Amino acid sequence: MVEDGPEIKAIERVSSPTIVALCLGGAIFLLSLIAVTYFCYRRKRLQRAKYANTDQPHPFRCRRKPTAVKSPAGSTHYLKKSPSPTGAGKTPPGISPSTSGGPLECGIIHPDINEPCGEVPKDFYTTEREISVITPTKEEIETNEKNLQHNVNYLGQLVFKLRYKHEKNALVVSVVRCRDLPAKDPTVGSSDPYVKLQLLPEKQHKVKTRVLRKTRNPVYDEDFTFYGISFNQLPSITLHFVVLSFDRYSRDDIIGEVFCALNGIDLANIEHQQMALTREIQPRSLKIRSQGRGEILVSLCWQPAANRLTVVVLKARNLPKMDVTGLADPYVKIYLLYNGLRIAKKKTHVKKRTLCPVFNESFVFEIPAGGEGLENVSLEFLLLDWDRVTKNEVIGRLELGGSKCTGTALHHWNEVCNSPRRQIADWHKLRE
Repeated sequence: MVEDGPEIKAIERVSSPTIVALCLGGAIFLLSLIAVTYFCYRRKRLQRAKYANTDQPHPFRCRRKPTAVKSPAGSTHYLKKSPSPTGAGKTPPGISPSTSGGPLECGIIHPDINEPCGEVPKDFYTTEREISVITPTKEEIETNEKNLQHNVNYLGQLVFKLRYKHEKNALVVSVVRCRDLPAKDPTVGSSDPYVKLQLLPEKQHKVKTRVLRKTRNPVYDEDFTFYGISFNQLPSITLHFVVLSFDRYSRDDIIGEVFCALNGIDLANIEHQQMALTREIQPRSLKIRSQGRGEILVSLCWQPAANRLTVVVLKARNLPKMDVTGLADPYVKIYLLYNGLRIAKKKTHVKKRTLCPVFNESFVFEIPAGGEGLENVSLEFLLLDWDRVTKNEVIGRLELGGSKCTGTALHHWNEVCNSPRRQIADWHKLRE
């Protein structure tokens, strides 16, 4: 007996026109896909060849806008000390990195959003360490040779522009260029200059330009806008420019500085139009010559039995104003010299923001055996101003003992040699 199962039907035959239509559609689709792929590849290749054969910069990169620095009204200010172009800040002598504090807070920068995005010049940079190397031109080489004939005290010129905008209560300072700067890099006979700017006496703002490589005649054309400054405040403001040369491996070299007091400028002109000014760059040491170098109080004790010389650095007074705040960050280095050679070195802690520091630090120097007392021994004191950004400047020096010791220093040294085991202190003027 046959069981009933599912009913099986034969497949209907597919007609030939249907098969032809499916094949034709697939062929058309494949041809279209190949054509689109080839078109995109061709277009991309032509675009690459276009930028490879011309010096035209990338069309989507924007030129860096002039920066604007905002300072709101009142006692609150956004801007703090600007970080060094060389990177992380320096830890002062006598302070460990863990206790020296974090980096200072940077200012809030407000770019000018109304400027159109222009083409990027060949020396476009993204960071100060990625600036392209610029080969000196023939004109620049001739200028450099001419500069060698200038007086050694000539440090070049700074060109800048001023403009005041009433509607925004803003002072616009444009750092245009520098001319005839000295060569701080003797290997290439050039410098890597940049300019720092701040407003005195409040020190509310601090900005800097980019670094330009291997040039003595840098052109910056950078604008800095300082907000929250009323027109009546302008006569009390002084612009302080510092021109430096960037150094990748050590502290940046100070070329010089420029002070521009706005009370000596016709403010009516900068109120209606931009005013261009040129100032000669002055050496930093001029302020020390005009103010004097101050005095230092030291105490010495000679112990012949132990062959030791104890030196106590007590205090200093009447130091020159080294910082734009009218203060200094002094510390003292002490060198022990034997037969004119430095054989030992000590240094005190840094005393921040003072012109009359109190150190009260004692140091013991071991005198080499075989000498007759302190006849071949001398001391050299260097009082320096510590700086986070630039090289520490020597404020003054003092020599006790040796052939160059004269005046009160010689009297003090003789008294120490003739009165062993006695602590003898005296004030001394610091010299160049």
